[in-house]
Amino acid sequence: MPQALDPITQQHLDHAADRLAEEFAGIFSRETIGRYMAESLDLLSGARINAFVPLLAHRFARERLQALGQAEGAPAIGAQPEVLFVCVHNAGRSQMAAGLLKLRAQGRIHVRTAGSAPSEEIDPLVVEAMTEVGVDMSEEFPKPLTDEVVRAADVVITMGCGDACPIYPGKKYEDWELDDPAGLALDAVRGIRDEIDRRVRNLLGELLPDDTASAS
Repeated sequence: MPQALDPITQQHLDHAADRLAEEFAGIFSRETIGRYMAESLDLLSGARINAFVPLLAHRFARERLQALGQAEGAPAIGAQPEVLFVCVHNAGRSQMAAGLLKLRAQGRIHVRTAGSAPSEEIDPLVVEAMTEVGVDMSEEFPKPLTDEVVRAADVVITMGCGDACPIYPGKKYEDWELDDPAGLALDAVRGIRDEIDRRVRNLLGELLPDDTASAS
């Protein structure tokens, strides 16, 4: 059962749900938003985020509601190409891929990540390796894989998570065979990062063939 929250935390969560109700007015009911907030909080309960429960539950629920709106064709939700990166822990490979695609796409592609068995936090050496190439991961956190983010994606890239990701018709699926950076030295993590970057650039060329990706 979900752990009982102290009154102050609950108040912050209620305010976060109110903000989501304003943002998604006319798209989702207050009841739906409340359910997604509660479920997102429960899904994140294993993460090392106690001090940031209201903030991260709000961000996770918002992302899921946006994905649900996209999957259901809500007209107010954006129509950029959507890529979902999935690995086991959402603490290394998928986070690096998402950060690099955001960097290269410069706002032209929407990117999400998820894990089939998410960790408590992103691997510190992954954060260091990404900082070296100009990607700030300070606001990222491991998130569990949920159905609506798969439904919203145009392209789903899996990395060693087996058959955990549901299959929907009309989507492009790829599996990238990459070493897991967990427990590796920084030089090895850099090598995985650079291989992911090569694949990300190729993917960007496929999704935006008429644009030139930034090399920065």
